[in-house]
Amino acid sequence: MPITVIEIETPPIITCATCQACCCQLEVLLITETGVPDHFIQHQDDSVSTMLRLDDGWCAALDRTSMRCTIYELRPLICREFEMSSDECIDERDAYGL
Repeated sequence: MPITVIEIETPPIITCATCQACCCQLEVLLITETGVPDHFIQHQDDSVSTMLRLDDGWCAALDRTSMRCTIYELRPLICREFEMSSDECIDERDAYGL
């Protein structure tokens, strides 16, 4: 009797070493105070502030060499809640073809 092999899709293993920081190209609304330095904040009007993104679309707080956050301990709440290798992370990586 033949054995049926079932392939199970496993999510990619994502660590700090393999992260491509795709989430650092998303718009980040600042909805709580975490101490983000003002030079990393884009003040759009009196009620809305976002993380500043540079002309290349990447967050201004991202170190382009290491692809790590330079204000990690002060990062916005949404960045704290966006978990590495979560479904949202995988979706963003897929959108960038990673």
